[in-house]
Amino acid sequence: MPEIASRRRTQPPPPRIVYEALTDPDRDPVRRWLILHNDEQHPTIAEAVEPNLVVWTSIWPWRPDARIRFDIVGPPHGSTTLSWTLIVDDPVPDGETTVRMRKRVNELINANLRFTFGQ
Repeated sequence: MPEIASRRRTQPPPPRIVYEALTDPDRDPVRRWLILHNDEQHPTIAEAVEPNLVVWTSIWPWRPDARIRFDIVGPPHGSTTLSWTLIVDDPVPDGETTVRMRKRVNELINANLRFTFGQ
């Protein structure tokens, strides 16, 4: 499966908290961060290894083969380095579609999720 986009950034809380947020994004109704567009769907967990790995199914009904892999690294009580990788089956989407998908994941993770942690 080709990797078409990835990003790495620190998140303020420790890995366990980031893992919980990714495996149960609706756990805190006051701090909702997984706010989907009308043409998106709620992902399910395809794979999870606490506290270091989460793989989501696609948020795009028009691209059901897409997966978003989250690699979570950091000390138990320090900040987390969170990497996400967007993976799809062939055929790889065109450049414009890839950019749109990358920007959307980046918005959800490095903006929405990050803001719930006070950053």
